[in-house]
Amino acid sequence: MDHPLILPVHFPRLLLLTAVLLLPLATHAADPLAWTNPIVKQRADPHVYLHTDGYYYFMGTVPEYDRLELRRAKTLGELATAEAKTIWRKHATGEMGAHIWAPEIHFIGGKWYVYFAAGGARAVWEIRLYVLENSSANPLEGEWIERGQLKTGWESFALDATTFELRGTRYLLWTQREEKSKGTNLYLAKMDTPLSITGPHTLLSQPDLPWEQWKYWVNEGPAFLHKNGRVFISYSASATDAHYCLGLITADENADLLDPKSWAKSPTPVFTTNEATGQFGPGHNCFTTSPDGKTDILVYHARTYRDIAGDPLHDPNRHARAQILHWHADGTPDFGVPVVDGPTAR
Repeated sequence: MDHPLILPVHFPRLLLLTAVLLLPLATHAADPLAWTNPIVKQRADPHVYLHTDGYYYFMGTVPEYDRLELRRAKTLGELATAEAKTIWRKHATGEMGAHIWAPEIHFIGGKWYVYFAAGGARAVWEIRLYVLENSSANPLEGEWIERGQLKTGWESFALDATTFELRGTRYLLWTQREEKSKGTNLYLAKMDTPLSITGPHTLLSQPDLPWEQWKYWVNEGPAFLHKNGRVFISYSASATDAHYCLGLITADENADLLDPKSWAKSPTPVFTTNEATGQFGPGHNCFTTSPDGKTDILVYHARTYRDIAGDPLHDPNRHARAQILHWHADGTPDFGVPVVDGPTAR
């Protein structure tokens, strides 16, 4: 006959102490939607990519406009303290020498790509689109190779490139100025490789409404979202001060996305400054989800004050923020208002 296991009298207390010590870890693991805004300070134009390895990869425009940084974390809440690795720096001369803006990281065909905008070292406003490539499984390792300018079909001020795939076709979505236009517009084209477009491009939206024309005529920073049988593209409008806001265009998922008639534009902005929550100029967003894909998340930048001394581009305090994206009964996104800084609220 086996003897029963004899345990010390203090064993229940050991179990209790162990449980208490492990409680924060268990709670953290059980709630991946817990974060505190801002999620990353002084990073404008935030882009978050949730990869199949379970990491959120984060990039944003640094205030110095001189380099590309990459960080990753298992939760959005851990991005603030994640190590930021500089993966590339601007050139001392020639192209890609100034105004390093709005980087986005994407995993396509087994490789990593970063799309970003840059001006010349001397011609700082000759902004164009450029691409980096990395074959490593972990983009924080390996070598980032310059793949040069992403040609759009004409040479002019261009920025804010993003890419998405729908029904087996990959698209490039970006911002550019045409010769006769007063401001920047949104364009769409098919891609034949991660480095190039093919076929005609389509003008999707231009700043033709008053709220898109404050100080500057602007449509920029497009972001793709696919849900409920529709394709949604959000974008930023007006100057990058408290008037900065998000607009939205929508198409059916089965429509020809290169046909301008497939798209409907919201007559009013969908996400704007909110004095009650202390958030000013929310914009240049992206979309991500919870790790299980069940909860949609809006990531964007905003300031905590209205008045800016001098050029808004020289103000470093556009912080990256995140909040849960809700949905209207008709299947369209409900952006709500930019939430107050602090822990997230459901």
